[in-house]
Amino acid sequence: MFHGKMKAVTFSYDDAVTQDQRLIPIFNRYDLKCTFNLNSGLLGQAGMLLREGVSVAHCKPAANEIRKIYEGHEIAAHTLTHPALSHLSDEDVIREVEEDRKALSEIAGYEVVGMAYPGGTHVMNEHVADLIRNHTGIKYARTTTSTHNFDLQSDLIIFNPTVYHHVEWDELFRLGEEFLALKPDTPKIFYIWGHAYEFDIRNEWDRFEQFCRLISGRDDIYYGTNAEVLLAKH
Repeated sequence: MFHGKMKAVTFSYDDAVTQDQRLIPIFNRYDLKCTFNLNSGLLGQAGMLLREGVSVAHCKPAANEIRKIYEGHEIAAHTLTHPALSHLSDEDVIREVEEDRKALSEIAGYEVVGMAYPGGTHVMNEHVADLIRNHTGIKYARTTTSTHNFDLQSDLIIFNPTVYHHVEWDELFRLGEEFLALKPDTPKIFYIWGHAYEFDIRNEWDRFEQFCRLISGRDDIYYGTNAEVLLAKH
């Protein structure tokens, strides 16, 4: 259970982009909690991405801004430089993950214990997961493979989210309604992930706020960060 409740909602957003500073007030407005996955080796860098024919900003705040920006939410690792981990040597996998975790722990002022795999599930594998499991301080790590269900998972180092907001909008709302209606006998987790810059592509900020309004404020749901939800004792 999650603080006496059978249902939990948690969010996860990657890359530490400046759009997070527009996203966080939305979460705060509805008392929702998010985990933000950061590349400490890329902080302070400015850039642009081309997504669906649209150029969107992909700029990262400076290290000395991070603690204030993400206050009230969780900071987690995303590797130092966002490489395809399955293409690296064992030593470099461990370095990218553990040095990022340590750097972010210093920045955050608390021990960082979570991460999201950079680049998606297709550039990680069981061997990479085992390296992280056995040679870093990471306690949970999120993939990009949607389950479209709310079941607990036994392997937190290869943890699959429920839904990816950006390409699964209809599923996001459908699953939201399904989750609200659940009256489970066993613990259930609704885990949503994405990147804040994606809201700029088709100006979908209001649409996401509509979802946050839908899923929030329920007495039978615990709203927590990834660590608070995934590492809870059931």
